[in-house]
Amino acid sequence: MSSHVDFVGLLFIVWGILTALIGLSMLSLGIGAVAILESASRTGGVQFAAGLTAATFATLAIIAVIWGAAHIMVGIPLRRRRPAARLLALTLGAVDVVLLPYGTALGCYAMWVLLNEDGKKLFEIADRGLRNAD
Repeated sequence: MSSHVDFVGLLFIVWGILTALIGLSMLSLGIGAVAILESASRTGGVQFAAGLTAATFATLAIIAVIWGAAHIMVGIPLRRRRPAARLLALTLGAVDVVLLPYGTALGCYAMWVLLNEDGKKLFEIADRGLRNAD
């Protein structure tokens, strides 16, 4: 079960990196929409559409970068068997289930590994080790 937890942590990191890259690409699309907005000499519909597009891409980009960073920040301590990371990974995994298709697979696999009795024991052992170290 230890290798499954390591793999879930790695998948969280990969998912986070890919999501952050998607966010950065959306941000570049938003910048392109702002460039169109600035270069448009026409008024009315073109400026409104470019402004709405820029705002939409910027908002989605920020959400994607934050979502990706959250997965990276959970994936690393998850591989180190931090008990708090297990709970955060379950939370992110539950939301990931609605993000077809990769998020669904990641969320289901994370819940299967982290809610399994053997998976729980790994984090309990690590938690006891952390308390004894203090």
